[in-house]
Amino acid sequence: MRTLITTKGAYHEPNKRTLKNHLDVCHEEGFWLDIESPDAEDFEILEHTFNFHQLAIEDVRHGNQRPKLEEYRGYSFMVMSVAHWEGQGEIEFLEYDLFLSKDHLVTVHKFKEKHLAELRERWQKNPELTRGNPQFLTYLVVDHLVDGLFPILERLDAVIDDLQDQIIERAEPTTLHTIYELKHSVTQLRQRLGNQRDLFQRLISASLEDQQQDMSIYYRDVYDHIIRQYEQVDSLRDLLTGAMDVYLSTVSNRLNQTMKALTVIASLFLPLSFLTGFYGMNFAYLTQVLEPPYIAFWIGLGTMVGATAIQLYFFRRRGWI
Repeated sequence: MRTLITTKGAYHEPNKRTLKNHLDVCHEEGFWLDIESPDAEDFEILEHTFNFHQLAIEDVRHGNQRPKLEEYRGYSFMVMSVAHWEGQGEIEFLEYDLFLSKDHLVTVHKFKEKHLAELRERWQKNPELTRGNPQFLTYLVVDHLVDGLFPILERLDAVIDDLQDQIIERAEPTTLHTIYELKHSVTQLRQRLGNQRDLFQRLISASLEDQQQDMSIYYRDVYDHIIRQYEQVDSLRDLLTGAMDVYLSTVSNRLNQTMKALTVIASLFLPLSFLTGFYGMNFAYLTQVLEPPYIAFWIGLGTMVGATAIQLYFFRRRGWI
């Protein structure tokens, strides 16, 4: 699916001839071509109509590229990663391939993306959004993709807060599993944001070298957003590390309480076991001393009760129970 928008607000689903005509006048009106789920015809357009380099087209075809910026004659090839919220602690990373030139922008992605659809609708309603500048068109698309991460970071923050509350109330093994999944996602997110931070540093430098100081200001704004996201991801990673420490501490405290209760019970039965074993021995001396009726029962019972009472007194005095 191909969608074409010009700085004059035109909206098309172009064929090869339409794209060729717009390329001939792109220095006057500029345009943005968005290709969703590219097929063989789309790759032919990229190669023969736009004359993009074969290496860049191969990167688009195979995907799974890290965020990067490569310079070619007359244009730049950029790969961006955008995070998509899948569920509780699951983040999917989607790849965007962008061909940047002074007069036009081509974006390629293998999935349906609502953020770009929203931007196209805004563009149709307000053609002046690009200010007649094709470079500003590129900034709007890139800024829209970068800013889409902020809501996901807010949701991650909320999920981590809920996890901390669950740990305080009752630490469960499923909570630890969720923490590990979140740490994995946040680590991947941090790595990709680090690559995109370096990418936009190069993009700002390239804009200054091309004497496009006005655009470098806008790219610095996007760079600032990425720095904020990178710092926020670092903060989330620290929160997850703290949540794991709290979980392990809570489980350890619960185990200590359990072991304490078992130790108290074992300590109470230790003298009882000794007394029952002692009075159960068949020595003639014991049977002669304890000859009167029922005296053996009451002496044994009284000794065990007394020993238990003395133990409970010392346990409470030391604060064990």
